Amino acid sequence: MNANGGGSGGTRRVLVVGDVVTDVVAVLTGPLAPGSDTPATIRFAGGGQAANTASWLAAQGVPVTLVGAVGDDGSGRDRLAELTAAGVDCAVERIAGSATGTVIVLAAGGERTMITERGANVRLRPEHVDAALAGTPDATHLHLSGYTLLDADSRPAGLRALAGARVRGLTTSVDAASAAPLRAAGTAAFLEWVRDVDLLLVNVDEATVLAGGLEPAAQGRALVAVARHVVVKRGGAGAIWIDRDGRIVTSPAHRVAVRDVTGAGDAFAAGLLGAWLAGATPEAALARAADLGAAAVAQVGARPAT
Repeated sequence: MNANGGGSGGTRRVLVVGDVVTDVVAVLTGPLAPGSDTPATIRFAGGGQAANTASWLAAQGVPVTLVGAVGDDGSGRDRLAELTAAGVDCAVERIAGSATGTVIVLAAGGERTMITERGANVRLRPEHVDAALAGTPDATHLHLSGYTLLDADSRPAGLRALAGARVRGLTTSVDAASAAPLRAAGTAAFLEWVRDVDLLLVNVDEATVLAGGLEPAAQGRALVAVARHVVVKRGGAGAIWIDRDGRIVTSPAHRVAVRDVTGAGDAFAAGLLGAWLAGATPEAALARAADLGAAAVAQVGARPAT
């Protein structure tokens, strides 16, 4: 593979490793009323950073295999059925005695708060990853959800995924996932875990945890000491691509009515990867990422509309 992550043309299988959850999304009609009732529109749907990204990749026609873990319960069966129907190949373990992960999402005013129980996701093991790598010889890229690294129980599986991908000659990318658990895990530790990945995706809050309170381009320049390419997601302000060659590319976000930001970063990542791995320039890859990010925030839920 070349420095653009895949050379010219062709669709390339992506192995996505990380969480599968049930999202309980409550879109509030007004400010949260502590100790009382707040009207909301509530829906149950598939979620999880890795599962969402895999779904958005499949929606673009990119061959994708998801590696993760769910409980041996009705929720897990529903999540796997949804993913399969969406065109995602599932190398997902069903863990007896564990519940499928659940995230309660409170969405209001274009922002969200997530209350998380990772459930069976913490039971993902290195041997699960090894089996998936061995079972997908056509994979050329591995994308890892940072949540896998940020929990001590699933961290060995995340580290094995990156190491196994390098041994097999796959390019790699990591989404830093979430600022609060990233801070809890420790900046120095995380940067060592992801050292020399081909692409690191961070939002501004995550970049601040990892690189300090600099402006986004400076944060990216600091982080390319660790990753070969860095993309800093700036929400409504767009995104910035920085690489070790000193290239800096900025891209605006689309102006759309925001209904729910759940999964927007996952859609962005899928758009970026789908284009970049097919040989697109950073400018074109960021534009495609913005397209999918805009589609995600214009709907309720984290997966592509069907």
